[in-house]
Amino acid sequence: MWHGVTAVDVPAPDRFDWFVETISTALMPSAFSAPDPAAFHAEGALLDLGPARLARFAFSPLHSRRTPALIRRGDPEQYQLGLVTRGSAWYAQGGGEAELRAGDMVLWDTSRPYESRSGLDGAGVEALVLQIPKARMPLAGRQVERLLARRVEGGDGMGAVLAQFLVAVAGNGSGVRPQDLGRLGGVAVELATTCLIQQLGAEAEPPAAARVHLLLRSIDAFIEQNLADPDLTPRAIAEHHHISLRRLYTLFQEHASGSRGEGVAASIRRRRLERCRADLARPQLRRHPVHVIGARWGFGNAAAFSRAFRAAYGTSPQAYRAAAAQAEPSRA
Repeated sequence: MWHGVTAVDVPAPDRFDWFVETISTALMPSAFSAPDPAAFHAEGALLDLGPARLARFAFSPLHSRRTPALIRRGDPEQYQLGLVTRGSAWYAQGGGEAELRAGDMVLWDTSRPYESRSGLDGAGVEALVLQIPKARMPLAGRQVERLLARRVEGGDGMGAVLAQFLVAVAGNGSGVRPQDLGRLGGVAVELATTCLIQQLGAEAEPPAAARVHLLLRSIDAFIEQNLADPDLTPRAIAEHHHISLRRLYTLFQEHASGSRGEGVAASIRRRRLERCRADLARPQLRRHPVHVIGARWGFGNAAAFSRAFRAAYGTSPQAYRAAAAQAEPSRA
């Protein structure tokens, strides 16, 4: 569901300040100036797509900057891909700069200073911004650096596919079931990655390797987000990502297990136990029965939780909680 905001209901003298605060919250802290703040108008909306977010904005001409001080104030650690759908804009970051018209895209890094101007012709601007957490980007940082503030045409090749997809999601997102929005987010990130790979040309990571990397990150995030669900199983993970169980097991065996040598179910159990151990040590949760802590992280059977905890940590959940409580004063 879109979460919209508009300056219509904001008193005219306060609209520009409202926009600055809204953008700083929705995207990142930035400094803005406008030719005519008193006549400034803006509206926007956010759509949560699970592994990504899509924002849409319409606003009067303005100038924006992100300085080192603003980065220290707040950094979502994202790559943000902007698509101009109406009007014009200019971006500069990391030695690159791009002048954009409707249909063009540009990528920027929230962890680096940048400068932009929107509405170069004096008219208002409309844009979509795909927010991709850096942890979700399968391309290496040095590769992405080459693409910052570089114009990406949205009328040809993968650029056209990506631009049309973002416009379609923006136009139809409100009618999509919540459980399907995450899938759209995964597709958006994958299309953006493929588009960037096309821009890099021969220096890009092979598309197949990039897709595997992206799939592994998506699986990892899905597990993290659903640890509390007792129905989180290898089959549920495979079905959510539209792959076979055999493919899932192979991915873990070849890429995800690392030095742990653990399978899918073992990874889920380990992560759940880590969350339980952390909760058992928290003073504010001490009144919660041990079995409630276990159930909170997907252990529906109290006896099974106790056995798994003892096998992992050499002590029972109750004994671990008691030891943590006894040690509390010494940490103060």
